[in-house]
Amino acid sequence: MAAVMIDRPADVGTRRGLMLAVLLLGQFMALLDTSVVNVAMPTIGTDFHASGAWLQLVVGGYMVAYAMTLITGARLGDLYGRRRMYLVGVVLFTLASLACGLAPAILPLVLFRFAQGIAAAVMVPQIISVIQTHFTGPARAKALSAYGATLSAGQVAGLVVGGLLLAANLLGAQWRPIFLINVPVGILLAVLVPRLVPADRPTAARRLDLTGLAISTCAVLLLVLPMVIGHELGWPRWTFVCFGAGLVLAVVFVRVERRVDDPLLNLDVLRARGLAAGIATLTCTLLALGGFMFSFTLHLQDGLGESALHSGLTWLPFAITFGLVGFFWRSLPGRLHYLVVPTGLALCMLGYAGAGSFVWPALVLAGAGMGLSASPLVTQALVHVPLSRAADASGVLTTTIQLSQVGGVTIFGTLYLSTGSLTTTSWYLAAVAAIGIVAGSFLARSVRQA
Repeated sequence: MAAVMIDRPADVGTRRGLMLAVLLLGQFMALLDTSVVNVAMPTIGTDFHASGAWLQLVVGGYMVAYAMTLITGARLGDLYGRRRMYLVGVVLFTLASLACGLAPAILPLVLFRFAQGIAAAVMVPQIISVIQTHFTGPARAKALSAYGATLSAGQVAGLVVGGLLLAANLLGAQWRPIFLINVPVGILLAVLVPRLVPADRPTAARRLDLTGLAISTCAVLLLVLPMVIGHELGWPRWTFVCFGAGLVLAVVFVRVERRVDDPLLNLDVLRARGLAAGIATLTCTLLALGGFMFSFTLHLQDGLGESALHSGLTWLPFAITFGLVGFFWRSLPGRLHYLVVPTGLALCMLGYAGAGSFVWPALVLAGAGMGLSASPLVTQALVHVPLSRAADASGVLTTTIQLSQVGGVTIFGTLYLSTGSLTTTSWYLAAVAAIGIVAGSFLARSVRQA
């Protein structure tokens, strides 16, 4: 009589933990590359004798390509399998990172960064979808909390890691290790993904909405490109024309998608209770975080003249408190969990407001606030989203995340560069966090009713 193998709960939990680690490592790697380059800009500029506009494209090319293709990346997972597209994204990201690290001139580096952004957009949207599909109940809540924590930790870690790698100057390679470090990580992921992430059956009956793809790609490009390079070029008239055209195309995209039988993005997902409030809260949270990270790092390096290493290490109080609070917030009584997001944003508001005068206490407060708000935010936003809409929710959330971060860098970076005052910028950041508290209160109400 053949023996029947029965998975014990501990074994299932271990496999799920390993699967989550593999997923979050890919997310972490993609986020790292949104911020790690910022601290290397002076070195890259010196090495290639590049102008500020070219350096802006090194940073922005990644973000533009990433934002442009996120919605498409989410749909590709639905059509061809989420594990398959995650693996494809990992491999492409690894190859693009290798190409960036070996780039012989500034133009190839910009092009490879663009390719890196597209690869990240194929990889990242699959993560929420896989978590939604393979985790249930408390396990899903914990997995999504870890995902939320990774969103912020990856960016802060990028500043620290970038500073450390530049200071180490490994093998005399200067800035190149900030890209090459992704290669062994990508190879490890490529080996582990087929072993630890279960295969899923693609939705063969569905087709890719090419009309929606073309409109959404152009709309995001027209909105993001001027945000990324507008300030460096002095905000010429064409940047505002692009903004206007992008907004018009965004409206056209919504109208077209409502009429298509099999849309690229099914906007009915926004009717899920709490998701709209979650998106509004997420937008405020990441607008403020993106602006704070950019303006404060600029203040440290250009305003105070600190080195890349020192400016990166200055973020440690934020990173440590964020990590500790993000890990332990679940120890709070369950009846209070619906309040953690608005409470966290209140702490962020206080931290941002004090960043111009009380640096370390402000970083501790902002880090604790992000630990309370970012960690459970994605979980709470997805409470009422059905599994059949996982890809649509993933596309909306990941696009919101990217656009909010780019918007935060643009708005508050421009404000800081125009005023030269971190104190002034910080008060505006605090105001955005205050708006997030209001949106988070509506989210808290929907979570309490769950």
